Amino acid sequence: MGLTSNLVVTFAVIAAVLFFAATVWLWPRLAGRTPWAVVGRVGTLLVTQFSVFCAIGLFANQTFGFYGSWADLLGTEDTPGVVVDHDTPAHKRVKVISTRKVNVPGGDKARLGGRIEKITVQGPTSKIASPAYVYLPPQYFTQPDRRFPAAVVLTGYPGTAEALINGLRYPQTAHKLVKQGKMQPMVLVMLRPTVAPPRDTECVDVPRGPQTETFFTKDLPLAISAYYRIGKGAKHWGVVGNSTGGYCALKMAMRHPEAFSAGAGLSPSYKAPIDRTTGDLFGGSKQLERENNLMWRLDHKPAPPVSLLVTSSKKGEHNYKDTLKFIDKVKRLNEAGAPTRISSILLDSGGHNFNTWRREVSGTLTWLGNRLETPATPS
Repeated sequence: MGLTSNLVVTFAVIAAVLFFAATVWLWPRLAGRTPWAVVGRVGTLLVTQFSVFCAIGLFANQTFGFYGSWADLLGTEDTPGVVVDHDTPAHKRVKVISTRKVNVPGGDKARLGGRIEKITVQGPTSKIASPAYVYLPPQYFTQPDRRFPAAVVLTGYPGTAEALINGLRYPQTAHKLVKQGKMQPMVLVMLRPTVAPPRDTECVDVPRGPQTETFFTKDLPLAISAYYRIGKGAKHWGVVGNSTGGYCALKMAMRHPEAFSAGAGLSPSYKAPIDRTTGDLFGGSKQLERENNLMWRLDHKPAPPVSLLVTSSKKGEHNYKDTLKFIDKVKRLNEAGAPTRISSILLDSGGHNFNTWRREVSGTLTWLGNRLETPATPS
């Protein structure tokens, strides 16, 4: 049973309730002063508290996606990705593992609700392979000759891709917005930025380490557009993420306008942290570190022809002042004739959590859908 499965969480909650009831029932029978009675009281309290702690922890992990598996939780997941063959054709670098319905009205039928496919993607240039989920809108099945724009959707760190479906509800929100006529149908490629677990690479090509940025900006779009009916140019691709994924989204759009024409960061940071989860991301190179600092890029690099969206909250978010600073820098560049465009969602209050990001997903998808071009239908 998986760490984030409903069965595990349900079992933990039931166990906590039963242990609590047993403690209430046994307590009068353990009221004596004998050593066995004292040990019994201490034991029942410890067991009950431990079961309640596990139930709350498992529920919180399922909700917020801190750890994706038991190995991830215990720190035993340390494989840095799968080496793949360089001569694999692009359209064979995607392997569908399973499919699932979208939790919307009519979701049992792909022509009404679309479909979610769990896949693995091979990256011959980065030598990384990663699992992902692909949301295909209903129009993908009702209009077989049509090609679609796509967006890479990233979690935070450590995060789970399932949280993008169950927690932030990206497919369900996209389905609803298309039905309301607020956005065009889009394919969503959902995954976590941790493609070399358990290391937090911050979507950096680490010197002598995981080439994460190359995987997301070169290998992933090429493989996905070769397998699915998706446009190949940057004008057909966007990237969005929350927290660490938000930093990745902004950075990859700014550093690789040849791959993405739009990037949205929900509660993003604006530079990569250096801590025990990241290790040395830049191989001691201060220049590489600066080039991955988004504020520094705005001051020292040519402004890229991309559209950017940032979100924050006046109360509850630590990045609010930096977000205002980032917006101001881009606005000044734009006023000077630079091609970078900036938009924002600024809430009065909201913490660094799923509840806040759910309030921003609808506006973000609407914004993204209006900035990506629909690929031309092949003649």
